[in-house]
Amino acid sequence: MTRRWFGSVRSRATLAATLVVAVALLAAGAAVLLSLRSDLTGQAESEAASAARAVAVELSDGRPYDKLTGLDEDDRPVQIVDERGRVVAASEDLERVTGTGADTARPGDPGGRAGGDADDDADDSDDANGSDGPDDDGPAPRGEVDSDTDFSTGTATIDGTTADYRFAAVEVEFEDRGKFTVYAGAPLAAERSAVGTATTAMLIGFPLLLAVVAGATWLVTRRALSPVEGIRREMAAITASEDLARRVPVPATHDEVARLALTTNETLAALESSVERQRRFVADASHELRSPIASLRTQLEVGAAHPELLDLDGAVTDTVRLQTLAADLLLLARLDAGERPGDARFDLGALAREHAEGRAGVTVTADEVPVAGSRAQVGRVLTNLLDNARRHARSAVTVGVRVEGEWAVVAVADDGDGVPEADRERIFERFVRLDEARSRDDGGAGLGLAIARDVAVRHGGTLTVGRAPAGGALFELRLPRAQ
Repeated sequence: MTRRWFGSVRSRATLAATLVVAVALLAAGAAVLLSLRSDLTGQAESEAASAARAVAVELSDGRPYDKLTGLDEDDRPVQIVDERGRVVAASEDLERVTGTGADTARPGDPGGRAGGDADDDADDSDDANGSDGPDDDGPAPRGEVDSDTDFSTGTATIDGTTADYRFAAVEVEFEDRGKFTVYAGAPLAAERSAVGTATTAMLIGFPLLLAVVAGATWLVTRRALSPVEGIRREMAAITASEDLARRVPVPATHDEVARLALTTNETLAALESSVERQRRFVADASHELRSPIASLRTQLEVGAAHPELLDLDGAVTDTVRLQTLAADLLLLARLDAGERPGDARFDLGALAREHAEGRAGVTVTADEVPVAGSRAQVGRVLTNLLDNARRHARSAVTVGVRVEGEWAVVAVADDGDGVPEADRERIFERFVRLDEARSRDDGGAGLGLAIARDVAVRHGGTLTVGRAPAGGALFELRLPRAQ
């Protein structure tokens, strides 16, 4: 069932489009969430750093702990920790804190870190509860605020409410009192809320968007592929009816589907022409074979009944004609089957002299021109051209082999009546003979020139007919020169 479902182009296109959009949405959503979280975290760090640096500046000026303005804010936890990790001051409503490096939230909380001697404890107690801070007997020395700010994430409980905070740490160093670290926190509730809201929106919106994409892709591909289905149905009908005259519908979209329909119709036209040509070939071959076979049978039957009346020469002639026709039909069948001409190299001039040798009235002027292909098939072309020229010539036939650029050209001319311009293409069709050559003895079967042109085309060349200087026919065979 799954294979059948995804066997549809429409289903695969819909699935592919949905997956691509899903991956893109996931990547975009992750990027948005990361960017949003980074921006909001950066905003919290900026607020925390500003608060911590403000308290650090006041502390460096020698202001007593109970006079520090940053400790009065209700929504932002602040701690001051000495270099031994003890809390010396904190926000009034701070109950519990993590992430600041201190064990306690406020000065004097149980479980706080103990350290130093009794005098130190007394001094620290004064500092913790002391509202005096610096020495009351004189101006307190100023501290130095560190330019660097460190950040950490933790939690804080203020008035019974616990929340996540981003803490900024700024150090203040005094020459006589040591180093203090001011921690100030900014809430991360906005970041958590914004990220959660964005995530919820994405979880709701993404499936809806994917459903829209899948539905739109399904409808679009259905509309786009409907002409293809029409082409398929018509091709199935043509196959069932065997009516090659029918054509598939061509949509008016001028796109790839329309070009497919046009190409299909061109293929059907070529197939129809080929089938029709094949039918005519079979009919003509049957007709041509019937005459010599019937004549030969008649002569043999007469000879069997009346040996003294047997026309032996006529029987031999009919047999030779039948053999030649069978050989021509076999060669045409091989050519139609796509027989490759081969790539053997040979001299076209020498081949022309060889086939013209012994023929009366034939003059050959041939250069040495190498070509590649089937020597036997090209030789058959020359034989057919020479036989045709000799049949229509009054007295002389000339053969010339020359080079024209990348082509090897064989010109066969006679001094006969020539070929009318209207028939210069028709004579290359199979079983076509001009009216004056319809006799059995002179006209042949009308396959020689058709075979010659087919061989020329399969060798990458051409065969044309024109008017010779002497007024007869001039056949020119052009084949690619061998490199």
